[in-house]
Amino acid sequence: MDASSALESRVRAACRAAGLEPLRVEWLPAALSLRRFARIHTASGATAVARVEAPEDPAGRPAGVAPEPPHEPIRALLESNGLPVPRRLGGDPDAGIDLLEDVGRLSLQSAARELAPRARVALHREACELVPRVQAIGPVPGVAAFARALDAELFAYKADLVARYGLAARGRDTTAAEAAVVRETFAWIAGQVAAAPQRLAHRDFQSSNLYVREGAPPGARLRMIDLQGAFLAPPEYDLVCLLRDSYVELPEAEIAAHCEAVRPGLPDAPDAESFARRFDLLTLARKGKDHARFLYAARERGDPRFLAHIPATVRHLRRAALRAAARDGRARELAALFGELPESPCAQ
Repeated sequence: MDASSALESRVRAACRAAGLEPLRVEWLPAALSLRRFARIHTASGATAVARVEAPEDPAGRPAGVAPEPPHEPIRALLESNGLPVPRRLGGDPDAGIDLLEDVGRLSLQSAARELAPRARVALHREACELVPRVQAIGPVPGVAAFARALDAELFAYKADLVARYGLAARGRDTTAAEAAVVRETFAWIAGQVAAAPQRLAHRDFQSSNLYVREGAPPGARLRMIDLQGAFLAPPEYDLVCLLRDSYVELPEAEIAAHCEAVRPGLPDAPDAESFARRFDLLTLARKGKDHARFLYAARERGDPRFLAHIPATVRHLRRAALRAAARDGRARELAALFGELPESPCAQ
């Protein structure tokens, strides 16, 4: 029996142990992580999702840093606080298999492309309103998310990706001086946001990880997935992931309106200027990393799917860089480098 067949047998066995009779295992397309997912079609007509752990790509985290924690207990903690996450149906811990409620096939990423602007705004507002609820959860012993943080080491890792892969999109090697600009500016950003309140963050709170319950009433339409990366971060972090999303590019005025609506309801209620400043600085780090990872996937893994999201990512970087540079000259050299990035994925 080959490895794929053996894995499917373990998935089927986990289903039966959970009282589910699997008729068909439908493996789903992979994302940037190496983790695998399958939709289980059962004899009752119901479906479930098998989440199968895999060794992480070392390029996905700083050297020497432990892999992401398991899906439990952060999923259970969010569930116990009333957050909309998939129910756990069973699993096989030895094989790294979790059986979860199937949240459906309609992601916010897909829904946003089809919705009229007013409906899209309403759905994104619902997503924004989940952020204060996550941030309101205080430290809980035994939950690894509260021992993890957006720290200087992570900023250094993001800087290295930008210098190695992101700036290479210009069609030439990054010079030592340019790499130093990236490293030093990201270290400066790390210092600027270090004094911010540290709150629980989903970490990857973007449209591809939010699913829409068709037919559900407003306020109860979204489900969050991909929870294991949760950590402590400034209060703007998850909103950067959602509103500066590479997969759904929102109009600038819409982003500003969402920020102003949700900001006063955050547990720390940051003032408007501090919020805006950190929002742009965190955009530089987060979108710089995303841009570099998309290019890394194409170059090192031969996976070009994410190049389609390069244009929106570059536009986010340019806008945030210009605003950050206007506030503080310390960001000007990085803004100039990001201004050289081509939008066209064909130029990569």
